[in-house]
Amino acid sequence: MKSNPSTLQKKLLPRHISFMAMGGVIGTGIFKGSAETVGLAGPGVIFSYAFAGLLLLVVMGAIAEMATVYPGQNMKDFIRRAFGERISFILGWLYCFMWLAVCVIEVIAAGSFLQFWLPGIPLWVLSLASAGFILAVNMMSVAGYGEFEFWLAGIKIAMIVVFIGLGAAMLFGLIPGAQTLFPHNYTDYGGFFPNGWRAIFSALLVVMFSYGGSELIGLTLSEAQDAEKVLPRVVKSFILRVVLFYTLPILIICGLVPWNSLNEDTSPFVQVLTSAGLQGAAHLMNFILITAVLSAANSGIYGATRMLYSMATGGEAPASLAKISSKGVPINSLKLSGTVLILGSMLAYLNQAGLFRLLMAVPGFVVLLVWIAICLSQLKLRRSYPAEPSFKVWGYPYITSITVCALSVIALLFLFDSQNRISIGVCLAVLALLTVWSMARFRPAGGRRS
Repeated sequence: MKSNPSTLQKKLLPRHISFMAMGGVIGTGIFKGSAETVGLAGPGVIFSYAFAGLLLLVVMGAIAEMATVYPGQNMKDFIRRAFGERISFILGWLYCFMWLAVCVIEVIAAGSFLQFWLPGIPLWVLSLASAGFILAVNMMSVAGYGEFEFWLAGIKIAMIVVFIGLGAAMLFGLIPGAQTLFPHNYTDYGGFFPNGWRAIFSALLVVMFSYGGSELIGLTLSEAQDAEKVLPRVVKSFILRVVLFYTLPILIICGLVPWNSLNEDTSPFVQVLTSAGLQGAAHLMNFILITAVLSAANSGIYGATRMLYSMATGGEAPASLAKISSKGVPINSLKLSGTVLILGSMLAYLNQAGLFRLLMAVPGFVVLLVWIAICLSQLKLRRSYPAEPSFKVWGYPYITSITVCALSVIALLFLFDSQNRISIGVCLAVLALLTVWSMARFRPAGGRRS
């Protein structure tokens, strides 16, 4: 093992970057969390996903714009350049906290899906096994990791496409012997908006968790080949895919099964196929669900370790976290992340009831703060770019400013949502701790204490 290589390896290809970000987004949020969003707003929840997708488009565009001006730098570097090391320090640690919470959610979800086949094995054992698998994958070289994640994410993307096609055929009675269900489940049971328009905004609190991870593209820049050239193209195709892969399956689910009959403890995808009598397909879909959440956890550990590495090289975390293995992996950052992941997976042993909802609000709230910081960084830095960006966010500064306002309103909704009281309390406590830590670590002028 090399003692102290200075940089990460630039071995990620455009397809790796795109699918890694897709892997971070298409996970528990769609395969398990969609049952909760549909339960909140009914079929009309697709408007929640579409609106959040528009906000995401602006955030990703801001990352792509800054990447073309500051090549070789990542998302945290942009925030640091705009607002100094104290804000960068707080958001960097908060982002690591978020990703580790996401990874815990995903491995526990993987354990719950494995119980579909292994009901006699405790959830915490299956979750722990899933965590071990994820850590083994992240020990691979970055090129090997990127290739593995490309195929892992590709499996679930392909199966979502198959589910959409099969579900649409069932919905419109194109399969011989199938009953035509369109549009009964959209119009019955309270209609398309059974809980009114306010429920659309309530569902945004869960949707933001679902879309969290898209900004992972902003951390791949240090290991991507010609990132400043390929990123704008990747972003444009990525956004459309994400929105379609969320809205179309939910439309299919709500069309085939009454929205108020979905069980939040089981994936809606498996429920739909089982209710249609396709038991074999349900087993296949369960396999896809497992690969999907493991892929999301895989991306999450990558995000946490690369953020820790970036902070260590910037003097915002212990220097030992910047140590890189011979395979180009920030090995000490991975050990720290792995320890947290293993301990987190044991939560399934302590408390299963309400665990998913409790943990889900943590990344949802932190994602909002990070997205706001990215947009504000673009607003501030645009005036002092050293070169003309080859890609620009549309409608500057109005579109970005509107996005910041919308994200801020959603963050306030998070704060006052009684169901998220414990989760938000944890987030605010961590935020307060990091703020105090940053004040002790950095001088008021922004310089570090000697």
